[in-house]
Amino acid sequence: MKTYLFDFDGTLVDSMPTYGGMMLRILDEEHATYGEDILKIITPLGYALTAEYFIEHCGVQKPREALVARMTEIAKEAYATRIPAKPHVPEVLRALKQRGCSLNVLTASPHTMLDPCLKRLGIFDLFDHVWSCEDFGTGKSDPAIYRAAAKRMGADVKDVIFLDDNYNADKTAKEAGMTVYGVYDESSAEYATEMKALCDRYICDFNELI
Repeated sequence: MKTYLFDFDGTLVDSMPTYGGMMLRILDEEHATYGEDILKIITPLGYALTAEYFIEHCGVQKPREALVARMTEIAKEAYATRIPAKPHVPEVLRALKQRGCSLNVLTASPHTMLDPCLKRLGIFDLFDHVWSCEDFGTGKSDPAIYRAAAKRMGADVKDVIFLDDNYNADKTAKEAGMTVYGVYDESSAEYATEMKALCDRYICDFNELI
């Protein structure tokens, strides 16, 4: 039996164009300044910590709560109605579940986006735990969140296979002691070489898991 901990955006679902576009739209609305690596930095943070990053590092003047509300407003409809699963994800998850594997989710996205999307795709009930960073009070840039997730799953951290398309999240999970599989996504393709060097394994298609 294996214990898997999956990222959501860019790993289970093809949402990164929507997610990244939303964040850049908000920054542009606020006439903020940001670098080319902004999406690499903010993707593991979650909405609240991303809002704080915008305020502290990008010159955004709005309160955190107002920024989070704007993110939620833009994203909610897309997650509920049209963001698709990535290729082969549903069938591979079902095959792993039939083999007795423990399947779990840890994502920076809030439950208001996460849960309706997984339910619409018919895969929510395959998971033993579906967690947002908000359930832990910290983000995926903090090694403690991975150790806390392992504890909640009743697993040794080294026995958990973590899958994410984001280099920073993979790096932090690796620092926390997890086995890490990098996942290809077009949004992070430029970091593929770095991810292959860092991770225990790198997959381009979910079929590779079976």
